Amino acid sequence: MDPMLVILIFGAGAVVVLLVIGIVITSRSERSLVEERLGRYLEEEQVKGKKVERATPVADWLNRRVERSTWGGGIARELARADLKLKPGEYLIITILSGVGSAFVFWYFMGRGNPFPIPIFPIIGFIVGLYLPRMYVRRQQNQRLVHFNEQLADMLNLMVNGLRAGYSTMQAMEAVSREMPSPISDEFRRVVQEMQLGISMEQALANLLRRIPSGDLDLVITAINVQREVGGNLAEILDTISYTIRERVRIKGEIRVLTSQVLYSGRFLAMMPLIIIGVLWVVNRPYMMQFFAEPKIIGYIALTIAAILVLTGYWVMTRIANIDV
Repeated sequence: MDPMLVILIFGAGAVVVLLVIGIVITSRSERSLVEERLGRYLEEEQVKGKKVERATPVADWLNRRVERSTWGGGIARELARADLKLKPGEYLIITILSGVGSAFVFWYFMGRGNPFPIPIFPIIGFIVGLYLPRMYVRRQQNQRLVHFNEQLADMLNLMVNGLRAGYSTMQAMEAVSREMPSPISDEFRRVVQEMQLGISMEQALANLLRRIPSGDLDLVITAINVQREVGGNLAEILDTISYTIRERVRIKGEIRVLTSQVLYSGRFLAMMPLIIIGVLWVVNRPYMMQFFAEPKIIGYIALTIAAILVLTGYWVMTRIANIDV
């Protein structure tokens, strides 16, 4: 390959990487959308020492355009559920850069000498790259939801103790926002701040449920709303719900232990073909190069079918081990 072409390729790759890193660092230094709207209601220790950087005019223009679109609100909700300090426009830029970078990687390793009439491998790489940021957001959402559900029983115990000590429902939520760890403290702090702005408790709790789509949380919010309408002993109701949630968490833990072997077996079996390919590539490279011998299309089809079968098997084993409680 021409040395100048190699320099240009690596230079373009470095520019893409630096752009992604710069966007991520800049986004983390800025406050979230909720903090911008409710910043004057934050406690002193929360805002102390925080540095707020002004975005560039281009970033501001892109963010305004994306937020005004029909799908910009959906992106903002997904980012809020994952607690990522990104704006929809910044997320869109990262997604496009990820697609371009992945397309370049697929072209560099598999696209040169392409036997197909169209650049199929860069197209596949671009599609895969577009889904990578979405997969990361979904992973962050799932992890945050798991942590929230694990803290929910302790949160209910704290609220029950506060209600029995004479606190109002809002005061009990304020105690949760002060005493509990993240993420549950962050979410209830937002609920309290929204109520201080004049939003009703029902609407603030509905906003919380949109950010945290948890079945257990839905049960708690329903109990609070019903108690506010018809009356009753909220402390006793929440105490009963807390016991139910604790038992469900215990059963989920037992199921996780029993199904861990299936999950790890599926991961090991999915990685086994890649390990074998790597070993053969080092030990007997001419044997592996038969996949790329003429006609190359046969080797590409064989590798594609093998990858689809491996991913399908891993998905089936994951679904078997996924038991709802």
